[in-house]
Amino acid sequence: MRFFDAHCHFDFPEFDGRREQELASAKAGGVQGLVMPGVRRSDWARLVSLSAPEAGLWYCLGIHPWFVAEHGLDDLDALEAAVASRLPGCIGVGECGLDGLRGSFVEQAPWFSAQVGIAARFGAPLVIHSVKAHDQVAALLRSERWQGRALIHGFSGSYQQACKFIELGCYIGVGGVITHDRAKKTRDVISRLPVEVLVLETDAPDMSPAGVAKGQNSPLYIPDIFAQLAGLRGDDKEWLAEVLMANVGEFYGLAPEVLAPN
Repeated sequence: MRFFDAHCHFDFPEFDGRREQELASAKAGGVQGLVMPGVRRSDWARLVSLSAPEAGLWYCLGIHPWFVAEHGLDDLDALEAAVASRLPGCIGVGECGLDGLRGSFVEQAPWFSAQVGIAARFGAPLVIHSVKAHDQVAALLRSERWQGRALIHGFSGSYQQACKFIELGCYIGVGGVITHDRAKKTRDVISRLPVEVLVLETDAPDMSPAGVAKGQNSPLYIPDIFAQLAGLRGDDKEWLAEVLMANVGEFYGLAPEVLAPN
């Protein structure tokens, strides 16, 4: 079976000195590639340098809600210029969005709205950070008349909130949360959603699966998340793996064999 990590901060310093080993271990487990979302402009050059589409290493460029205060309007101009130039390996806008636990929606919303607009103008997929903000994120997407492809990364909301996102054309990110017995609500929601909207991710080094120390998550744990998902849904594993690869390819707008080359 072949897998893909749709959201992995493989550029973060936690992976310094061991990226090759981690990537080799992940590929040995069937993980054929990953996407690194951007969080601040100062990190974008690092994403570009690590990109290797021929090896399944891709990236997005964006401004995360935690870091909006570090940026100015010139950074949005730079983001738009980068997306417009269609840099090799750059396949989306994000990570952007709203976070109800850190900062304020008033401060974050204009930045999120601007990045939604950039993605819409260039037909780019949008990677969304939504923490304690699902209703607000959905409302902003509606107000912007969003009609593209978006990934609600690390989703842990209600079934009703998930359905509202799906109605807006969103995919739902499935990560290590579902491996924790305590996450009963999220596990139930993910088990009930249409399989065609699900996408595997790790958010490594964060969002660790059960049994993995905080901050030690890695793309090599995608097969564990997949096994948990298959068990929750009762789906045939071979079939489910193919569907999930098709989903992530459709989201990022690339054929699975291009996105995740053997």
